[in-house]
Amino acid sequence: FTKTFNPSLLQTASRGSSKAQASQWLATAARRLSSPRLSLLATRVRLDAFTKVKAAINEMIAQLGKEKAEEFKKKDWCEDEFNTNTLQTQKKERTKTEVLAQIEDLESTVKQLTGAMDNLKSEVKEMEIQRKRAGEDRERENKEFQTTVADQRETQ
Repeated sequence: FTKTFNPSLLQTASRGSSKAQASQWLATAARRLSSPRLSLLATRVRLDAFTKVKAAINEMIAQLGKEKAEEFKKKDWCEDEFNTNTLQTQKKERTKTEVLAQIEDLESTVKQLTGAMDNLKSEVKEMEIQRKRAGEDRERENKEFQTTVADQRETQ
């Protein structure tokens, strides 16, 4: 760096732009001559430097306007989707409540039917026992009858 460094090429001062110098010279001349036209010209030259800035600002304003419109559109879409989602959720909640009520109803019916089946099974067992006893009673009565008939035949 030190071998290639040439201090004579180093910028030591900065001059204003030629537009700024021209504007300054026109403003000085306008004051000296009391000329409003020169003053207006000096102001225009000075403001000419801001035309690019103004154009950039206007472009930014236009871009922000577009972004604003897009954001409104997106916000509207989001709100519509949110409302749709809310309605669907409420509908599903109602359906869920109805299904849960139906499940409870069916479980109650299953319990009732299970109880009825148990009662019927116990009644069937009781009837089988009664049938068995009735069969035993008939056999006993038949034996007694046969004994009585046999006794009567012997006595005859």
